[in-house]
Parts: sequence; C-alpha cells; structure tokens
Amino acid sequence: MRSGEFNFEEVLKLARSGDSAALGALLENFRNYLLFLARLQIDPRISGKVDAADLVQEAFLEAYQAFPNFRGETEATFLAWLRQILATTLASSVRYYVGTKQRDVRLEREIYVRVDQSSMFWNQLVSNISTPSLKVSRQEMENQLVEAMAQLPEHYRDVLRLRHSESLPFQEIADRLGRTVDSVQKIWVRALAQLRDLVSDDEGGDE
Repeated sequence: MRSGEFNFEEVLKLARSGDSAALGALLENFRNYLLFLARLQIDPRISGKVDAADLVQEAFLEAYQAFPNFRGETEATFLAWLRQILATTLASSVRYYVGTKQRDVRLEREIYVRVDQSSMFWNQLVSNISTPSLKVSRQEMENQLVEAMAQLPEHYRDVLRLRHSESLPFQEIADRLGRTVDSVQKIWVRALAQLRDLVSDDEGGDE
C-alpha cells in the first residue's frame, strides 16, 4: 500500500520468523484499506448494529491467528487473503444479526466478489486523488480518504456501494433506491467530487 518507510517483504519475513510486533505492523499497514472496504460492504440490514472498525478488528484477530497458514509471498496475495477474511467476517455479522446461524459459503463468495470490486474502487480513488497538488504522504491521504468516506451522507455511500461494489447499472440502482436514473447519476458524481474535496480540504488545512 505504501512505500518508503514500509517494506512489505522485510516485514513479512520478520513476521514469519515469529516477530509478533512485525505481524502487528503488517496488519496495521492495511487498516485503512480494510476499513474502506468494510464501510462499503456492511449489509444495509445491519448497518445500525455493527461498526466497520469493529469488523476490521475482528478480521485482524482472525488474521493474527491464521497467519501461520498464509503461504503467499507478495503484497497482492496478502491483500487477497485479508479480503477473504474480511468477507467471512462480514458474512458472519449478517448471520448473527439476521438470524441465519449456519455458515453460508455462497454468501461468503458473494461478499468476497463485492469486496474485490470495492478494492478496485479504492485503488482507483487512491490513484486519482494522488496528484502533485496534494502534497501529502500516501498514509495521510489514505487516512483522509477513510475519514471522508465516513462523512458522506448515507445515500451517497449507498450509490457508491451499488455502483462500485456490485457493479450495477444506474437504472438498477435507481430501481433499488426508489429514485430516478438522473438523480442517481447526480448523486454518484457528487459523492466522488465530495470525497476528493474532503481530502483536498484536509490537505490544504495542514499548510
């Protein structure tokens, strides 16, 4: 996710040697990434009952315990592994609050696909917002992006989730939300613009 002060390969090697502090740092490096994915993927039926930060912490605990089974060598494989753990955590939260106690592998697969879609959206946002005019580090920009996402109105987040996590066309999003296609398209544009503006405002306020 970030370069410079954080060397993924070195930290992974230390973590595999049994260095618990290195494993903690390895996971912590991707907290904002998972927070963003979790915020987009919390099931609307339980959005008022669970918190993205708690879900990410639960996923971290699972990752910490399961780390000896991780066999990947690259950041990409590590992120894919974390996304799978997050998807399982999200599915468990749905089962707990909606009332289906048995594990649903199909639900986990569906959530994992949506988490993958959200991951691509995150990468696009990070790339698009990281411009020369924004003189902040990658870590600072990620922090601001996560905070900005939390500040968006709920219907903005709903449109972003359906568009970028479920890859739905505007017509279907409009049908689901009970809005017109024109209204949904305008919300989508405003949501993306507000994300960028919030990050830009934070950067400007630090000068």
